[in-house]
Parts: sequence; C-alpha cells; structure tokens
Amino acid sequence: MQKISPFLWFDNNAEEAMNFYMSIFKDAKPVRIARNPPGGPFPEGSLLVATIQLEGQEITLMNGGPGHPLTDAISLTINCISQEEVDHYWSKLLDGGGKEIACGWLKDKFGLHWQVTPVILPQLLSDPDRAKAGRVMQAMMKMIKLDIATLQAAADAK
Repeated sequence: MQKISPFLWFDNNAEEAMNFYMSIFKDAKPVRIARNPPGGPFPEGSLLVATIQLEGQEITLMNGGPGHPLTDAISLTINCISQEEVDHYWSKLLDGGGKEIACGWLKDKFGLHWQVTPVILPQLLSDPDRAKAGRVMQAMMKMIKLDIATLQAAADAK
C-alpha cells in the first residue's frame, strides 16, 4: 500500500472506469474492491470503492454520486519512453469519447485529465542551454499529441 495515492470520485460509473483503465495498462490489477452492502445509499452489490494498480501506482475510484465532477485541476501523468508508448496511451485514453486538449494533455470519456509525456521532454526543457530549452518549449506549444522526433529536432536546431 502506498502512503499517498489519488482518490477519484465518480458519479456512478467507477466500475466502468476501473475496467477501462485496467484494459489500457499492461501492468494493471485490482487491489481491493468493496461493493455496496444492504442498506447503503446505492444499489446493493454495485461498486462502492475500488483500488486498482496501474504500472505500480495505486488509484482509488469511488461511486459517490453527482455533484463532484472531475476537472482539469488534477491530472495523471504517464511518463513514456518511446513514441510508440505515447501513441498507444494517447489513442487508448481517447477511445469512446475522449477529447484532445493541447501540449500532451487529453481528457478521457470519464472526464479524467491525463498528460501523456515523453520522458525526454522535461530533460530538454531543463537543459542548461536556455535557447535550446526555449526552442523545445515553442515546438511543444504547437502540438496536441507530443511528438518526440519534433521535440528533439527543435532541441538540435541551430
């Protein structure tokens, strides 16, 4: 069990979200699942709260009812080694009604915001050569889905 982990509130589709997320990540598994007991506020047997593990990160999802939508004030970042990984997570998270935003951000069909980020991006942005970092920033600002080759080309430009 992690000391700190995200806790996400869903109206009534946390189980659908749990299954969706576990289908996308190779290393995914349920950790704990609690269903509504008799006399609870929601139908008996429906998902109350579940903790899942995605690539080693525990995330808890709860069916809490309406009134607390997910917003872009919080997002989950996926650190990607290759363009193949970026493309995989990008397309899978958009399945079923997600929305592209900008600069590697997207919103999935449940309203959860994700940053699909190549690990080279923060390395390039923190380069001591500030002109190089600036070129990378300018390239990134023009993108929706991040493209590693374009970011690297901006870094290498003179």
